[in-house]
Amino acid sequence: MTRRHLRRGLSLVAVLALAGALLPTASSAEPAEPQAARGVPLSELTATATEVATGLVNPTAITALNDGSGRILVVEKRGVVRAYHPRTGLAAKPVLDISDKVNGADVERGLLGLAIARDRRAYVAYTRKADSAVTLARVRLDTGELTELLTQPHSEYPNHNGGQLAFGPDGYLYWGIGDGGGAADPLASGQRLDTLLGKILRIDVSRACRPLRYCVPAGNPFVGVAGARPEIWAYGLRNPWRFSFDPADGSLWIGDVGQGRFEEVDHLAAGKGGANLGWSCKEGPVVFNQERCKEGVTYTDPIFHYISGAEGCAVIGGHVYRGRKYATLAGGTYLATDFCQGTAWAVRKKADGTYESARIGEFPLDATTFGTDQYGELYLADEQPGRLHRISFARKG
Repeated sequence: MTRRHLRRGLSLVAVLALAGALLPTASSAEPAEPQAARGVPLSELTATATEVATGLVNPTAITALNDGSGRILVVEKRGVVRAYHPRTGLAAKPVLDISDKVNGADVERGLLGLAIARDRRAYVAYTRKADSAVTLARVRLDTGELTELLTQPHSEYPNHNGGQLAFGPDGYLYWGIGDGGGAADPLASGQRLDTLLGKILRIDVSRACRPLRYCVPAGNPFVGVAGARPEIWAYGLRNPWRFSFDPADGSLWIGDVGQGRFEEVDHLAAGKGGANLGWSCKEGPVVFNQERCKEGVTYTDPIFHYISGAEGCAVIGGHVYRGRKYATLAGGTYLATDFCQGTAWAVRKKADGTYESARIGEFPLDATTFGTDQYGELYLADEQPGRLHRISFARKG
């Protein structure tokens, strides 16, 4: 497959930005404490990705395995989860294979997310083989047994499935789902509260509230609101492909893939539910469709954006660096990239509440996901040729 073909929509993530035109994990037994150190000025910082493993097949997510082993898990779109350890490399035998349950045939469908709870139970997000519904399930890593918890129909278009899973500092599971696909939000999902499309959800998977197999936290912003799905935590999203929590302050960082004008990063304070991030009234910092905008509504603007087409095609949301190895260099720095251009974007919140950003390096093209190990050190995976990279930081000059 040539890079030209990949850019035309036959790769997993390029279509996150372009297909519209075509139609925290828990830490180990001894986790690193979040570092309070703030890094050097962004103008003095560089980031580098160093290959540590190859042989992955369309990786979509990375998370630390909560067993004290130091291993990380890499999710593959086809429905397979692989384990990597810095000393022994990428294991040949999969940790999990649920490919018989997953529709991975379409570009943006497949096994898309994995999170490990504090009790070490695993949760996966995928598109179901039977009907392509985006599905959240609890899974036993030893047997592959699945228990479906929540599904959202997603049959009209194959793109914008989202799929990120992460446990927040409150112990609840957060799940991102795209707007349902197609160009320009044809289902008007972003601003609707009666659908889970175009949302980030928050649910309690540690217990069940019949007839549900999970519970809705009482503090969710739309509990008791007529016509609204109570699982919704944030809305107005196009395709929140990757998001993460800052372990130092519990805030939520979201990389939301744009329609074609802007790629954006959103930042929500810990516990801030109910934020409307704008889509499809807005795309990035500007109005996209005035007919979708409503008077009296507060829209939360991105804290960072760049121009789609000129500076990239699909933002790949990352993490705030809270590891120990580079704490004095990069502590408190959010790192993201772009699928098409590979720019290493750094964003940092300043003391006055504003944000600064900079290009601090170049990562491999076709990058699809970031993740961290149990110590907060960063990793990056690329779709083609299917490699895992460790991220390092240095000071210029």
